[in-house]
Amino acid sequence: MQQSLHAAIQDKSARIGIIGLGYVGLPLANAFINAGFTVLGFDVDQAKVDRLAAGESYIKHISSETVSGWLSAGQFEATSDQTRMGEADALLICVPTPLSESRGPDLQYVEGTARAIAAALRPGQLVVLESTTYPTTTRNVVLPLLAESGLSVGSDYFLAYSPEREDPGNPDYSAAGIPKVVGGIDEPSGQVAVALYEQAIVQVVPVGSPEVAEACKILENTYRAVNIALVNELKTLLDRMEIDIWDVINAAKTKPFGFQAFYPGPGLGGHCIPIDPFYLSWLARQQGMTTRFIELAGEVNSEMPTYVVSRLTEFLGETGTSLQGSRICLLGMAYKKDVDDPRESPSFVLMDLLRDQGVELTYNDPHIPVLPSMRHHDVPDLSSSELTPEFLASQDCVLIATDHSAYDYDHVVRHARLVVDTRNATGNVTEGREKIRKA
Repeated sequence: MQQSLHAAIQDKSARIGIIGLGYVGLPLANAFINAGFTVLGFDVDQAKVDRLAAGESYIKHISSETVSGWLSAGQFEATSDQTRMGEADALLICVPTPLSESRGPDLQYVEGTARAIAAALRPGQLVVLESTTYPTTTRNVVLPLLAESGLSVGSDYFLAYSPEREDPGNPDYSAAGIPKVVGGIDEPSGQVAVALYEQAIVQVVPVGSPEVAEACKILENTYRAVNIALVNELKTLLDRMEIDIWDVINAAKTKPFGFQAFYPGPGLGGHCIPIDPFYLSWLARQQGMTTRFIELAGEVNSEMPTYVVSRLTEFLGETGTSLQGSRICLLGMAYKKDVDDPRESPSFVLMDLLRDQGVELTYNDPHIPVLPSMRHHDVPDLSSSELTPEFLASQDCVLIATDHSAYDYDHVVRHARLVVDTRNATGNVTEGREKIRKA
């Protein structure tokens, strides 16, 4: 089985199945299609499947022209029919792994996908979990579910873990251009998985087990979360001392060794950084330990939206305006600049807090024209407001939550009454700086 699958990978006759056609799955499909493979994409959201079948993309960095090209070349098909999973030679799982209400791992999508694969699993297939998760998930959760197929791993089929490393909005990196860590459940599985990714990814980094690959992903994102928490906490201190944290960071990053710049903001967003540290702390509790340092970082980052609202209240008070009943425009709903991804965006937390205080809320985001529904937020029915001079002047405050490059910050500051900037987006604005406050 291993030799025949390896041969199909080498001559690119292997069909790649990608389960979950979102911000990870679609770029991964692009990488394999560009490498000469055909891709069968699976998603339970029929609306996404229909849009892809019509040659329409719903992700900014994968254009509709790209999807149409896949279809015209006969290299791509999307389906919601999970019984067709047996048609793929390799199945790459890119489904969500959110937090539960108790901030523990919610693996319902991984488990449901593994059951669907088990029902269709045939000899000669490779299964790779890419969804971010805690160490031992591949071995203790996915493997037992696949075993229900009656097939034996390492001989009948192959299983590995390879964490996704998407960086949405970064034009310098694509799925094909970011090194890929791969850990097989056994040696044959690792060899087959490495052989597959080597066909489409710039560099493959084999590791000795799926646990190492799973822990690698958790480490990468916890490292960022902890360092962002450090600068967020430092910002609250330096604010009291009237020292600009951005000036401090810009000075510190001139050191050519021993320092990497991280930046404060209104909170953490995206699927990975706000979630992974909680996966790790949950895993530690299962082992009878507490990860105090990591949990503290999570608390600091989670409190940032509340801190921003408290500063906003102070700044409005300076103008004689109460937060309750004020007109606030949130600038940016995506979790990071220049993307259309709202997952875990702190802007939605800010929206909840402001609405609870009776704020008359509007927003603008050139990448999110209509607010989407969100799992943990009561999202109002709002569309992006045009930033005309009249609109900006009608707002008591413009609150910059996401520093999109498309914004004309000089225009915003010129016409707004008050601008509260959580991202240092207005750092180069010269006219009207008396209206700008940092938070």
